[in-house]
Amino acid sequence: MKKGLIGKKIGMTQIFSETGKVIPVTVVEAGPCVVVQKKTDENDGYTALQLGYGDISPKGVNKPSQGHFKKNDLPFKRHLREFKLAGAEELNIGDVLKADVFNEGDVIDVSGVSKGKGFQGTIKRHNTSRIKETHGSGPTHRHAGSMGACSDPSRIFKGKKMPGHMGSEKTTVQNLTVVKVDAENNLIAVKGAIPGPKGGVVCITDAVKNA
Repeated sequence: MKKGLIGKKIGMTQIFSETGKVIPVTVVEAGPCVVVQKKTDENDGYTALQLGYGDISPKGVNKPSQGHFKKNDLPFKRHLREFKLAGAEELNIGDVLKADVFNEGDVIDVSGVSKGKGFQGTIKRHNTSRIKETHGSGPTHRHAGSMGACSDPSRIFKGKKMPGHMGSEKTTVQNLTVVKVDAENNLIAVKGAIPGPKGGVVCITDAVKNA
């Protein structure tokens, strides 16, 4: 990948194009991110940058992590992520990356943790069908129904679509377009929706096809 940042989802709104077309966008606070560590082929077997985002009090950082930051006299950061960025050799520990690394028209991928929806049935979780609600079907019209055969194989196969915990999973939405960049306030407007709730942490990278 060529570019990458850690950010925070602010929320959704809409903006108007020059032709008056309404564009639904998600606003992301992208950066500022500090280069906390450099991974090199000599020491680690690969080249990458560890970026830090979001200030945190020293009271919220354990001693090993405090040493990680104090080693290079860096401010404590709440979130750390690694990015294999192009030109990583040119950046140094302590350098700051801001929203202006992206430009209007860039195609990006956004990764985050999706909204948790708790325990859900098969209709909401897997989009299965319900049964008829007439002629004595009883209060079972949203139940999962038959689980399988009886004596053979006498079990439920793995992968059966069942009720259970839904959401709260790492999700990536690909090929989103950057509509606007506010470098002064470190804000990026991305066309469409991205994973997670308001305030959720996301990682923004170049789209795979452009990386």
